[in-house]
Amino acid sequence: MAAEPIVLFDDGHHKCLMFDSLVTGEGVQSNQFLIVDGEHEALIDPGGDLTYTPLSVAASRYMNIRDMDFVFASHQDPDIIGAIDRWIIHTKAKIVTSKLWSRFLPHLVSSYVSTQLSGSVYDRIISVPDGGINVNFGDTFIQCLPAHFMHSVGNLQFYDPVSKILFSGDLGASLGGEDDHKPVENFEEHIPTMIGFHRRYIASKRVCQLWANMVRKMDVQAIVPQHGKRFEGPAMVDQFLNWVASVDCGIDLVTQDNYRQPVDYA
Repeated sequence: MAAEPIVLFDDGHHKCLMFDSLVTGEGVQSNQFLIVDGEHEALIDPGGDLTYTPLSVAASRYMNIRDMDFVFASHQDPDIIGAIDRWIIHTKAKIVTSKLWSRFLPHLVSSYVSTQLSGSVYDRIISVPDGGINVNFGDTFIQCLPAHFMHSVGNLQFYDPVSKILFSGDLGASLGGEDDHKPVENFEEHIPTMIGFHRRYIASKRVCQLWANMVRKMDVQAIVPQHGKRFEGPAMVDQFLNWVASVDCGIDLVTQDNYRQPVDYA
């Protein structure tokens, strides 16, 4: 893994950075993202307590943490937004997430933190409707795309129209590979690191097909998941879209054998 953030895009005014080596110990590898547009900053899927301190230190090289505009959370998992209480108390950022989780995320905020706020936790959350929204950000916007059931029932992905990067959350995730800071070079060789995760975590091939239809109409130059390697360039993006739309996963694979009373004891 790279010690420094990976520069995904930088035109002098707008930049996208990926931090891929902040998780230590037993936590699963994950990527965190910083988008800067002029004097405006946003984090995407910053993670939980394992990444809060190293991420805030690393990101502070590129911004004033206190003045950050947004924290975008693709869904509710702890490796996505587990440290919401710290971001709320130490920054002015609004938390952007699916409307399905806007009333659940306050459960991650202690009563001590809540009493330190001038308003309620809910006041700091932007609830995204199922169809998604465009969030104004500096001189541009971040598009919150519907990606439900991949894997969360209220799941978003984030598209940056300047860099043309689609931050895909758990879709496209790979585990157990090497050199996660590098883009995928051989798609066929990369499949074994993705297939187990997608079969278990993604709800069905049907939702992947509908999602792929949406993305094919967009100008996407890179798909960057929250775990593992990224897909760069139109050819590699197209290979991923074709693959993910063809894989049986989730409920496609279950049978009655998956729903029986257990006989083993812990």
